[in-house]
Amino acid sequence: MASEEASLRALESLMTEFFHSCTTNERKREIEELLNNFAQQIGAWRYCLYFLSRTHNEYVMMYSLTIFENLINKMWLGVPSQDKMEIRSCLPKLLLSEHKTLPYFIRNKLCKVIVDIGRQDWPMFYHDFFTNILQLIQSPALAPLGLILLKTTSEELACPREDLSVARKEELRKLLLEQVPTVLGLLTGTLETIWDKHSITATTPPPSPTPEESGEQLSSMLQDSHYAKQLSQSLPLLDQESLQLCSLALECLAHLFSWIPLSSSITLSLLATIFHFARFGCDLRKGKPDPSIYSSDPGPSPGSTEPQGGSPGDRARLGALAMTCINELVSKNCVPLEFWEYLLSMFQQTFFLLQKLTRENNGHTVKSRLEELDERLLPIELLPTGVFGVSGCPSLSYVEKFTEFLRLFISVHLRRIESNTLFPVVEFLALLFKYTFNQPTLEGYFSCLDIWTILLDYLTTKIKSRLSDRDAMLNRYKDVLVLLLQEVLNRIQFRYSQAQLEELDDETLDDDRQTEWQRYLRQSLEIVAKVMELLPSHAFSTLYPVLQENLNVYLGLQQFIVTTSMGRRLNITAENDCRRLHCSLRDLSSLLQAVGRLAEYFIGDVFASRFNDALTVVERLVEVTCYSSQTSLYDLETAVPSVLRPDLIDVHAQSLAALQAYSHWLAQFYSEVQRQNQTRFVNLVTSAVDANVPLISVKVPEKLLLSACHLMVSMATTVRPVFLVTLPAVQNLFNLVTGGSARRLHPEAQVLVCRALSNMLLLPWPNLPENEQQWHTRSTNHANLLAALTRQYRLLRGSTNPQQRRLALEDMKAVVHQTLKVLRDIVDSISGEATKSRQICYQSLQESVQVSLTLFPVFIHQPDVTDEMLSFFLTLLQGLRVQMGVPFTEQIIHTFLNMFTREQLAESIIQDGSAGCRLVERFLKILQVVVQEPSQTFKPFLPSIITLCMDQVYPIVAERSSPDVKGELFELLYQVLHHNWRYFFKSSVLASVQRDAPEEPMENEAQFTAAMQAFGQSFLQPDIHIFKQNLSYLESLNSKHKLYHKKLFCTSMLFHFINVLLQVLVHRSHDLLQDEIALAVYNMASVNFDSFYSTFLPGFLSSCQGIDANQCAVLGRNFKMERDLPSFTQSVHRLVNDLRYYRLCNSSLPLGTVKL
Repeated sequence: MASEEASLRALESLMTEFFHSCTTNERKREIEELLNNFAQQIGAWRYCLYFLSRTHNEYVMMYSLTIFENLINKMWLGVPSQDKMEIRSCLPKLLLSEHKTLPYFIRNKLCKVIVDIGRQDWPMFYHDFFTNILQLIQSPALAPLGLILLKTTSEELACPREDLSVARKEELRKLLLEQVPTVLGLLTGTLETIWDKHSITATTPPPSPTPEESGEQLSSMLQDSHYAKQLSQSLPLLDQESLQLCSLALECLAHLFSWIPLSSSITLSLLATIFHFARFGCDLRKGKPDPSIYSSDPGPSPGSTEPQGGSPGDRARLGALAMTCINELVSKNCVPLEFWEYLLSMFQQTFFLLQKLTRENNGHTVKSRLEELDERLLPIELLPTGVFGVSGCPSLSYVEKFTEFLRLFISVHLRRIESNTLFPVVEFLALLFKYTFNQPTLEGYFSCLDIWTILLDYLTTKIKSRLSDRDAMLNRYKDVLVLLLQEVLNRIQFRYSQAQLEELDDETLDDDRQTEWQRYLRQSLEIVAKVMELLPSHAFSTLYPVLQENLNVYLGLQQFIVTTSMGRRLNITAENDCRRLHCSLRDLSSLLQAVGRLAEYFIGDVFASRFNDALTVVERLVEVTCYSSQTSLYDLETAVPSVLRPDLIDVHAQSLAALQAYSHWLAQFYSEVQRQNQTRFVNLVTSAVDANVPLISVKVPEKLLLSACHLMVSMATTVRPVFLVTLPAVQNLFNLVTGGSARRLHPEAQVLVCRALSNMLLLPWPNLPENEQQWHTRSTNHANLLAALTRQYRLLRGSTNPQQRRLALEDMKAVVHQTLKVLRDIVDSISGEATKSRQICYQSLQESVQVSLTLFPVFIHQPDVTDEMLSFFLTLLQGLRVQMGVPFTEQIIHTFLNMFTREQLAESIIQDGSAGCRLVERFLKILQVVVQEPSQTFKPFLPSIITLCMDQVYPIVAERSSPDVKGELFELLYQVLHHNWRYFFKSSVLASVQRDAPEEPMENEAQFTAAMQAFGQSFLQPDIHIFKQNLSYLESLNSKHKLYHKKLFCTSMLFHFINVLLQVLVHRSHDLLQDEIALAVYNMASVNFDSFYSTFLPGFLSSCQGIDANQCAVLGRNFKMERDLPSFTQSVHRLVNDLRYYRLCNSSLPLGTVKL
């Protein structure tokens, strides 16, 4: 014992030194090595048992338990049976004797170690493992300990990790399922006993319930008034011990419900009990917080006083845990018929809780109630891991848990419950409405809006599929939807919600590149749009008057504009007036966005029926646009320039954006009146364009400028009126661009303006025959436009050796970037249009394309310019390949292939970093376009392209860990194979349909083999994205060309690929792709199952290291010789799991162990 005592003192000293702040890293490494060496000793566990019983040092305790954990999980197979018996006996005794004094995290670790033993030995060698847990739960003094062990057992045995064989996992799950009825009965009894005990012994009788609380409201909902009486009883006052026990029981139930199937074991009595405790979350009684139940403190000392009923945080936690249990049940989509009654009971009782949460009484508004419920919990960072130290603690907010329940109810079960007369869906939605618009937090409000979105999508889908009773269904939900629309509109207006809206951040961008205000507005407008789809007339009649009201304020600002020697200013200076104007302008901006969002509901089949409403909106928007441009409100001096000027700019920009949203309606309007009187349409478009074009100026703020440009693009691209190009304002815009003034615009604005003007001349006018399209005139005008745009660029062709003059080079680069961005956008915008449009476009571009090809070698060592040029050529090849013709396209490809030598590729990839890699990727994309061409034109390039891939690019990137270039390279290889299959396999049409046709002859075998080897090699690399991409390519080639069935692949590659994929599964390097890998293995094996089972599988198992012959045979027997996908996949996963398990067992056996 002296040596054990000395060892303990030495270990305590080492642990204290290790965690001391002054200890150096070098010394820590020395101590760590000492501790590891000690842990590796045979019999070290005996010392640890002594340490645990004698020490108070928490570090020593945790170290000792970690040694036990490692012994049980990794070396248990090699531990002598006598030692196992001793460990199984001593550790539970230690837990029973010390659990009250141990720190909670040490106690929990000790519980887990004991459960780990049960995971290995129960029931064969540890037959009383589960019985002991059940006995502890039934013992009043030890029930908390039993519940901790029960939850840990559920966590570790129901879904065990991979360190067990599949057979053992299945056995454990079956054993646990056999115990479920008993366990649920015990937990129900525990909770009911505590509830009944404290309900009876409550010293103060509850106040008489009001009619509202007595359950009268539930008469229409609850099938049995027994529920109403139960749920309306006053809550008992629980002492700390009872709070602890109930919380632990509810945590156990929550985890059990996460994996047990819905069945009669989950009784109505248990559900009712859970709902009793869910009511604690709605309880607002005050009380002094007692943090003792959240720590390792055993509790108050004898004679001390505790708060009656626990703190509000304690009770709220009970409610949150109960809701976690309910949510676990409700989240299950598959509901057996026999469980339907239970489900209905749950929804009825939740209805009661929702009523309780949204009821105003005792001086509490609904919002103040929810705020208090949300805020009264202990901050989560002050809590240990899990209630009373139990791991897996759920989120603590009762309101969050309840919102999650509502989301699950609407998304999973509304379709089941909607038609049931025992559940009043409309009344439920009315309560959900109150709950939504009294949320205490913004995230809570967003979550509730998501619930309404799910509901509205469900209703829309259902109504579309049931046209016969559409009106009846809509009438059922109409009142709630009307309320929802009105309240959401109120919530986006400063007029009604100024305090809340001013708190929203409108500067910081989130991961989706939007501010908090933008997200708020977007989600709100989505609700408005979805209601509009269901109730179009009502939604419009609700929204438009509100818009009109704010528009009148905006249109009335003209009377306050005064002109002074200092310029024009808005003569509104009183602070209150400025604040009111600010709110009105913000609201107008939001409402304009709302009106724009609804544009899609005025087109298509409903165009005629909703024409008048849409025309009213568009005319009003055009009026606002004209007014804004005439008064130039964005250019006014204001009393509060930092606030009002941005507001005025935003309203003007949003009016243009809203009008742009109606461009599809204008296009349909144009087609309807094409052969009739077009006066109204012409006036609308002319007025809008006249007001819009003056905004395309360097003097206009960027936000407004871009809105004007986008509107111009929509007019030219979507509406396409014949007369557009002849309007004086548009002619002025042409002059602005051809005169070179557009170069001073914001770069994005310049691109948009040029796209608009180009599209006016290139896109065919709607509903006009070919002979009325005036292509000759338009072609001439387009050539003149592009000649003006590219004047400086075309002059670069005469430059020689620009590297000698640094300034000249930078100027040239600027011209290249600016011009090619514009040209690329012009080509891209018409790439999907009619042949005539593309012909005219290429004719205008021809000289610039030649200049680009001439300049390419000049800039080959300037990655940014080369990238821009390659992007331009890529867009050209994608959109105008046919128009460019074969000879010139060949010239382009020859130029690129000659320029991208192996040295140049190496320089770009290795030396130029990410910019160089982007350059090579762009080049490979161009080659992808070339190899996808179906005609024979570019087939002569295939050998050169494959050689470039395999001999020049692949050797450079193959061994690099970076995924740069690899993705594009393998996509190019895939496109080569997919679109040029006959380059390798000369199959005839007749052969492809004949069952017993001879194997088709193969050509270019070496290149095919090299490509396949590259794919195979990529599966040995760590990058998961390349792995997933290439696996999908192989699967695609197999589905389209029967790759796996080809003789060369079958005889020399198939088993190698299967072997690599199985090894990847075994090493767990790409676990996220388990299903995809298993499917690929199945498809490869299905080529010849007989060969797979008789040849490959035995060979694979015999080559596996770390397992013996007997284990190899067991693995082979357990791989069922099934040929359907589900069974085969299950066998693959079983093989991988058990192979890893056997290796783990074998590696943990002591040296010299004899394996029988």
